[in-house]
Amino acid sequence: MTTISTKSGKVIKVVSSEEEKTTLTVSDSEMDARATEAVKAAINKAKICKKPVAGYDKEKRVAYIEYANGERKYAK
Repeated sequence: MTTISTKSGKVIKVVSSEEEKTTLTVSDSEMDARATEAVKAAINKAKICKKPVAGYDKEKRVAYIEYANGERKYAK
């Protein structure tokens, strides 16, 4: 488990996928699954409404915005 401190002083614990089953409760796992599905639904809705969608290119290691026509503009 990795711990991250924010500027406001809050501490966030990041759990790896290997540690998930031993660290997270059933309620936590359910909340994670719901959050993941909510994000997928929001991205889908944006695409259907032809709105730009932000993403992250893991190979190039850079953020981008993808427009309805498929064009991507990468962050500098």
